[in-house]
Amino acid sequence: MIYVKKHSSDHGTVIAMCDEELLGRLIEEGKRVIDLKTHANFYKGSLLTEEEAAKELEPDIYSANIVGKRAVKIAIQKGLATKEQVMRIKDVEMLQIFSIF
Repeated sequence: MIYVKKHSSDHGTVIAMCDEELLGRLIEEGKRVIDLKTHANFYKGSLLTEEEAAKELEPDIYSANIVGKRAVKIAIQKGLATKEQVMRIKDVEMLQIFSIF
């Protein structure tokens, strides 16, 4: 399951997606950090299946913060990113996608 939460901004919708088991964790590797404990509320929205989460990741999203293998896989399958664009901290995959216009 994947947590999905949409936020409104002046520029459009920001979507946060996080694999369920990662929420509440602090992942550190040197100076690189993914703080899913302090920022859990940013990601903790609806708990969806992979298929349901994929439907939420629409092309009109202004930006996306995506954490976890399953969530990242969805973004790649939808053509929003490539495997080469995936960042990793320890064994945790993440993507940050921005629409520039």
